[in-house]
Amino acid sequence: MAIVTFVDETTTGDRGAGWELDVAEERLTVGELIRRRVFQEVAEYNARTPGVFQGLVQPSDAERVLNGYALRTARRIDPEAQTELALKAFAGNGFLVLVGDRQVTDVDEEVELALGTEVTFLKLVPLVGG
Repeated sequence: MAIVTFVDETTTGDRGAGWELDVAEERLTVGELIRRRVFQEVAEYNARTPGVFQGLVQPSDAERVLNGYALRTARRIDPEAQTELALKAFAGNGFLVLVGDRQVTDVDEEVELALGTEVTFLKLVPLVGG
């Protein structure tokens, strides 16, 4: 079993506090890592239903706010739909994934998860005016 640390960063240099997830497998695909991350953050949101969803990608019918995404209508988030949004964002270069210090680019690529592996989700910030 490995403990994987997920960390969010932006191209502006902002780095969020990491959080850990226990993973029983020694190898997983990048797509499965994204799925597990999204399912965990959605489960935490749905259990507490705070005003702001702090997740990897913006849910449908939500608007970006300072620390996440505010849903226009209070509701539970569907983890499957949110995973699909995340996988589409990854495919469209909405964010990059680094496992350790190596960028991975294919959802089907298997990565080795040693004890203490850090997975960084680098959210790309659009350029202003161009």
